[in-house]
Amino acid sequence: MSAQSNLENAVSGKVTVVGAGFYGSTTALRLAEYDIFETVVLTDILEGKPEGLALDMNQSRSIEGFETKIIGATTTADGAGYEATANSDVVVITAGLPRKPGMSRMDLIGVNAGIVRGVAENIAKHSPNAVIIVVSNPLDEMTALTQIATNFPKNRVMGQAGMLDTARFTNFVAEKLGVAVGSVKTLTLGSHGDTMVPVPSRCTVDGKQLSELLSQAEIDELVDRTRNGGAEVVALLKTGSAYYAPSAAAARMAKAVIEDSGAVMPVCAWVDGEYGISGVYLGVEAEIGRSGVKKVVETKLTDSELAGLKEAAEAVRAKQADVQTL
Repeated sequence: MSAQSNLENAVSGKVTVVGAGFYGSTTALRLAEYDIFETVVLTDILEGKPEGLALDMNQSRSIEGFETKIIGATTTADGAGYEATANSDVVVITAGLPRKPGMSRMDLIGVNAGIVRGVAENIAKHSPNAVIIVVSNPLDEMTALTQIATNFPKNRVMGQAGMLDTARFTNFVAEKLGVAVGSVKTLTLGSHGDTMVPVPSRCTVDGKQLSELLSQAEIDELVDRTRNGGAEVVALLKTGSAYYAPSAAAARMAKAVIEDSGAVMPVCAWVDGEYGISGVYLGVEAEIGRSGVKKVVETKLTDSELAGLKEAAEAVRAKQADVQTL
């Protein structure tokens, strides 16, 4: 078989990234550089911005050695321009306002709900079989709203949070101990916010329990820094919020979907009985593939970790009920 036919077999499918800000454009470029999609579509309401970014990215293809075509499309609130996204296999929704210093993710709920609802309805119209990955804040609530607005099966709508929070936790542990990030395994569950549940019992460094290497006070400090990881970046940047690590997380989720890899990742998924929790979108580990969330994977938790997860579920349940009317 020729190299060309190998390439044609490997590259297929279409992914749309809604929102061409730093987060969206970086996600689009990461997805293109994977060279596993035939097409990446980048959309935005700022006229010309997605087209300009797509033109720039396409001109990097020969340098970086990828064939994926990037298409930019300006869209409007009334749905014009979404034709370019038609029949997407995966859609990443980054639309909405980012946080400013001193803002919580929940401060964004009113304004971003209207934006995300409009996007979700247009995506459902043009890509009725897509898997949607939501990254707009407040994450857990916007994921629930997207499912309501699209009326998609709940397994085909998920949120990106746990991948990012886990990556932050991993980085902080590696830096604290002066070890390679590849030797560190961590996990965070729960909400993307105040009720985030880092899981120290599942954290290891070269196979050793984190509790053997750090005191409880040191672990608590890293957990707290992880919980406030986004705010720390926002405060330093002063304008805008994190996008390099978040885009890496969203892109890996999209990759797992299109490759039907079955990779187990911490994501915001619909929980229906697992951990004794039902009827809520929550940060859990899940097996990801072409159908979206193939199944939620329950992991062994300590009593305090499980209590934290149940507390997070109730906190986000109350807020997710509110989005029905937003």
